[in-house]
Amino acid sequence: MSTTRPFSPGDRGPEPSGASGASEGGVPGTGAAERGAPAAGAPDGGAAPPLRPEESQASAQASAGRQVRRLDFADQSGVVPLARDFARQALYAWNWLPAATADQRAAAEDVLLVVSELVTNACLHAEGPDEMWIACDNKVIRIEVSDKGTGQPAPRTPHRSGRPGGHGMFIVQRLCLDWGVVRTPGVTGKTVWAELGAPA
Repeated sequence: MSTTRPFSPGDRGPEPSGASGASEGGVPGTGAAERGAPAAGAPDGGAAPPLRPEESQASAQASAGRQVRRLDFADQSGVVPLARDFARQALYAWNWLPAATADQRAAAEDVLLVVSELVTNACLHAEGPDEMWIACDNKVIRIEVSDKGTGQPAPRTPHRSGRPGGHGMFIVQRLCLDWGVVRTPGVTGKTVWAELGAPA
């Protein structure tokens, strides 16, 4: 399994003002499942490996404080609004919503925007998403979108805000604590992940 980062964590300087990451949320919809997931980090000290269905139920329940939900996009239409609604329901279930403050409300909107951008990117460049995982450990929301695409998502450089298109990964980079791409050798496709922090 390989993880690709556009840059090393911490190389971006201070986080932008909208990057706190609290969100709105809800309950799983059709094709959704909830489970805990181990919070083991990658050997290089980077982000945790993907949240995969092959993790055993026993290890899933043994993890403390981490909640995970999965959305399967098979045979679904309108996947971007479906993904946003799924994420919003999860955030309500995890008490990130309703937001008590403006910062919490902004953080919730950031989570929903990142979900939209990752799923839209899979639609535009990878023949659509296969599934989405969203995990919460009270301080960080992690979003993963898997697809069968071979491309490598990257922010358009130089970024020109006045030009149409090409803003998705730039938005993800600006709002998230970290993001990257995970590929498994011998398996077609990839998982694009992003992590957002809860507001203070």
